[in-house]
Amino acid sequence: MAGAGFWDDQETAQKITGELRILNGTVKPLSSLCKSGDDLEVLIEFAEEDDSDETENEIRQHIEQLDQQLEEVELKAMMGEPEDACNAYLQVQAGEGGTDAADWAEMLLRMYARWAELKGFKIEELDLSPGEEAGIRNATIAIRGDYAYGYLKSEIGNHRLIRISPFDSAGRRQTSFAAVDVTPEVDETIGIEVDFTDDKIVREDTYRSSGAGGQHVNKTDSAVRLTHLPTGEVVQCQNERSQHKNRAQARKMLIARLYQIEKSKRDAEQAAKRGAKSRIGFGGETIRHYVLHPDRYVKDSRTGEKSGNPDAVLNGEKLDQFIEAWLRWSIGR
Repeated sequence: MAGAGFWDDQETAQKITGELRILNGTVKPLSSLCKSGDDLEVLIEFAEEDDSDETENEIRQHIEQLDQQLEEVELKAMMGEPEDACNAYLQVQAGEGGTDAADWAEMLLRMYARWAELKGFKIEELDLSPGEEAGIRNATIAIRGDYAYGYLKSEIGNHRLIRISPFDSAGRRQTSFAAVDVTPEVDETIGIEVDFTDDKIVREDTYRSSGAGGQHVNKTDSAVRLTHLPTGEVVQCQNERSQHKNRAQARKMLIARLYQIEKSKRDAEQAAKRGAKSRIGFGGETIRHYVLHPDRYVKDSRTGEKSGNPDAVLNGEKLDQFIEAWLRWSIGR
């Protein structure tokens, strides 16, 4: 970075500074942990000469801080795959349950957006299809921050909501499903090559964006949908006013999807866990249950992690509890 002309190529410079930030995020906590361990040894030596309550309390506080530092380092070590440090594309799709499912999908999207905001991550809406009466049918957002994918890969699967339906005049209990898929935002160095000029490999469709009426965004066919014919993978982007920018973003998303598919082929266990082809509904694999009536709790069916405060989870405030539990479970399973 200190070399002459480093900042002349902004794109390369940003990648390198991003790599440095991630490396520092690993090395600095380890260095701090080692220093805290050394400080604790010194405190213990003092305590052998001074057995006062003050010294004992200081040691106790230091151990608590050391425990917290150790947990943070352990959590980062659990995200050891190369793509874990990447930004993430997160897609939410409504499943069985009609309007309730569309509303549930929007609730999940808000939960992840709120979680990302609390982490200090950046959020960009890439595609959104509203529901017929309320909520959304599907949406894709980019969440950009260190280890965004490493955290969010725990959320891949079907999410089940049980509540009294606000759309049922009889006030009956309703079960709704929504599916979440997460892929890492990878760059061109990963080795996935796609000939976007060959219409036998990639079909491109353009359409009018579904933004608010009267805006330029839905007066032209600026939205882009790409279908990778060999795999059937479909991505779409409509957030930009320019068709060119939407096409570029959609291509990045498709490469990310294809990377994920190739990785899953090399890792059969990861493919089964991902459940990308499972049906969104009663026949699919449900990873988490959100119960708002008659009891109130959230429970992960993989780890057994449970919270009696569903509001805090749905507000993104307690989602880390489930993410961290899954990371520990995935290492030890």
